[in-house]
Amino acid sequence: MDPQITELARVAGTTMVTLMATHTWEAARDGMVSLWQRFQPDRADAVGEDFDATRQELLAAREHGDGDSEAELVAEWQVRVRRLLAAQPDVADELRTILDELAPRVPAADPAAVTLNAHVSGSGRVYQAGRDQHISER
Repeated sequence: MDPQITELARVAGTTMVTLMATHTWEAARDGMVSLWQRFQPDRADAVGEDFDATRQELLAAREHGDGDSEAELVAEWQVRVRRLLAAQPDVADELRTILDELAPRVPAADPAAVTLNAHVSGSGRVYQAGRDQHISER
């Protein structure tokens, strides 16, 4: 698949799920449903219902501090959008327009939050820190 389409789907899925937990979630929902109404009208009602259900799952996950479930919801919407884009490439321009309209509504990342990921194999080492780090090896 085209890397630009994959990236657009990633951004769209992340944005939609992020907005589900804000006071502007209805605008995000309406934007997504409008895409399906135009390009796959037979699925539009189901997408709206799924969006509402996902929002409830997201709010519950956040209430319980369940980051894994939240990540799964993001991934699910990324796949949905990617499938729509694969089936209807003309969706891309309209999706970008919707994301541009929603961009000011996406909450800024918490500047105190740090996410670190590392993958090590063999006898490799990883040192990670969200701030200062002092390592004394002999």
